[in-house]
Amino acid sequence: PSTPAALLTGQVISRIERHGKQMALHGDDAAPVVCVHLGMTGSLCDAAANQAGDPHCHVTWHLNNDRVMVFRDPRRFGGIWTFADAAALHDQRWSQLGPDARRVTPSALHTRLQRTRRSLKAALLDQAVVAGLGNIYVDELLYVCRLRPDRQADTLVLKDVQGLVQRMKPLLRRAIKAGGSSTRDYVDGEGKQGSYQQSHRVYGRGHEPCLDCGQPLNSVSIAGRTTVYCETCQPV
Repeated sequence: PSTPAALLTGQVISRIERHGKQMALHGDDAAPVVCVHLGMTGSLCDAAANQAGDPHCHVTWHLNNDRVMVFRDPRRFGGIWTFADAAALHDQRWSQLGPDARRVTPSALHTRLQRTRRSLKAALLDQAVVAGLGNIYVDELLYVCRLRPDRQADTLVLKDVQGLVQRMKPLLRRAIKAGGSSTRDYVDGEGKQGSYQQSHRVYGRGHEPCLDCGQPLNSVSIAGRTTVYCETCQPV
């Protein structure tokens, strides 16, 4: 288990860094680093936004302004790791991740997709291929790109991947601006639900009419995840 010192006790958080779905809380220079992965429904939040004694609060920091910050993770898909310094974080953990989804270039993503014969959905969910995409946004992205989720990843040409990246970044920006998608019990650091689920074109809408062509949406399992797509708008 991590020691209080490794969890930044007595330190000032000097900066926050993010790569993909993970964030790092940095202390002063050469201080330990705390890496946080929120998982599906985790959050770093002010304890005022939570009920006292919440069993889902796994780590608590008492700040010098009398506020309390907690790591809350109802479904236990997230986690916290500590590292001696920033170099250790990058060498031991973030070096295993692919390029960040908001910064990846078409050529870099195309090269990585060419290395796998898995389905496109499975490849995009793999954080070692591209870091930052989850089940909801892969379904939404492939729909707007008119690409089948079960298509073999290495069959995409560079033009296909250019379209993916061109649509990926604004899709993520819109979702972030909306506070994410609260389809179950996800809330942000202030205890507020996101609203991007109101903009979902396919995710969570299996067997409902496609919003573009009216045909029933398919719902299948790919890479162990529920996947929704349109046979008509995302042809073979």
